[in-house]
Amino acid sequence: MKQILLITDGCSNVGVSPVLAAAEAREEGITVNVVGVIDYGTIGELGSREIEDIARAGGGISQTVGTRQLAHTMQMMTRKTVVQTIQQAVNRELTQILGEKGTKTVTDLEPSQRSQVVEVIDNLTENAALQVTLLIDVSASMKPKLAAVEEGIRDLMLSLQARVGKSRLSVFHFPGRHSGEDAVMDIDWTDDPGRVRSLFGRLQTKGATPTGPAIQKVIDFYRYGTLEEQQEIEGNYRIEREGMLGDNVV
Repeated sequence: MKQILLITDGCSNVGVSPVLAAAEAREEGITVNVVGVIDYGTIGELGSREIEDIARAGGGISQTVGTRQLAHTMQMMTRKTVVQTIQQAVNRELTQILGEKGTKTVTDLEPSQRSQVVEVIDNLTENAALQVTLLIDVSASMKPKLAAVEEGIRDLMLSLQARVGKSRLSVFHFPGRHSGEDAVMDIDWTDDPGRVRSLFGRLQTKGATPTGPAIQKVIDFYRYGTLEEQQEIEGNYRIEREGMLGDNVV
């Protein structure tokens, strides 16, 4: 399963609309979730609206928080979106298996069947392979919030390590230091929390907020940076999911 977890205060102002970019990610099978670390007042209201629109277009969820709640929120959102993504996949499978009987989703099943499918979802939540790309807004307005972001990422890494299934994290920030750098990769795929510790000493807040172009760069990373390995992961997950559904539902 592929996810982008965008951390921003909203109000993008450079390049393509982040809502359109999130919709493009969704078409590529990448869920876009957004944690908004927003300010009060008009700017905060505009940022909140954009954050909600990005997540909706990306098939994900959004949450606006203060810096104190950021670490917990990142862990909660990651688990919640894993469950949501798996349930969507299970519902698609049920439509194919039981469509002729008029059964379309988990909630339409008989209680005994529903409990079996819920057990499958719980098992896959902990065992399915997961890839999360953190996309961090380091525009000038984010400067006082980066310490909370750092703490949140470290806690998120520990949460991912606690899963049974293979979990990997990559990290991008935007904008880059140089003109034309919409987003920069800081950490390639890793399951080592030690690699995150040195990240924030290298980040420098600056300038504009090219959220849309940054999302598109991460889409390209998923398309081309790990294409062969991603296909292998998805193939293994599909075989596992179909086998478990076949045993429990048919």
